[in-house]
Amino acid sequence: MEIKLGFGAVPKPQYVFISKEPDHCWYMLGEDERRIPIYEKALTGVITGIEVNKRVETRFGVVEKTDLYILADNPYIIRSGSESYFSKSLLLSLDILTSEQLRNLLTIAVSPGESNVVFCNIYDPVTYRSIGVSWDGHREIDWQTLGQKVSLKIKRIHDLNPDKNQSQAEIVNNITTVESRDVFIAKTDTYLAQLNWTPEQGKDYLQQRYGKRSRLQLTDTEILDFIDYLRLQLTQNCPT
Repeated sequence: MEIKLGFGAVPKPQYVFISKEPDHCWYMLGEDERRIPIYEKALTGVITGIEVNKRVETRFGVVEKTDLYILADNPYIIRSGSESYFSKSLLLSLDILTSEQLRNLLTIAVSPGESNVVFCNIYDPVTYRSIGVSWDGHREIDWQTLGQKVSLKIKRIHDLNPDKNQSQAEIVNNITTVESRDVFIAKTDTYLAQLNWTPEQGKDYLQQRYGKRSRLQLTDTEILDFIDYLRLQLTQNCPT
């Protein structure tokens, strides 16, 4: 996220709200409280926190909300009713995710259901896989306890990363880099298996080509070069 010098907007998180409409499922509010539709169905970023059963004063009185904090191109807060299906499906998904997954980029998507219902689906933006949840026995779930459990898990993750001087842009960029390298390494695993290379063959090639014995030691440029080489070998070995 680039910091703009000089005059500009007040640097505060942008609230995003949930509502099932004919052509969109979430929206923001303008300064005049007018609804601004968001037609995209998904928001990708890093989850930085969650507040559950938060008492909020509205024109209808005090209501309980769930606020999900997510850092993307800007900081956002996704606000939904604590008793809504969106909030409940969000908690079910976050409960399934491991601490390692919660440190990485995630995609929060809206999924319209029947009547006025909107569900939340969470995806891994690298593998495109959704986090499947089960609604079996959901009527017996203590949602307040589940919310506190999820909130504590996310809080512990960020308490273990105490680098307060790291900018928000650096956090996202670092996670993106790690995600990309994981994908590259996985791709080389696939190609090496298809070529029937032994671990020693791979190490010998890395030593001769790059002067290194491990793919983890390769730079981004080198690992991309290695992927191109393996792909070329597969093409040449493929029967015509």
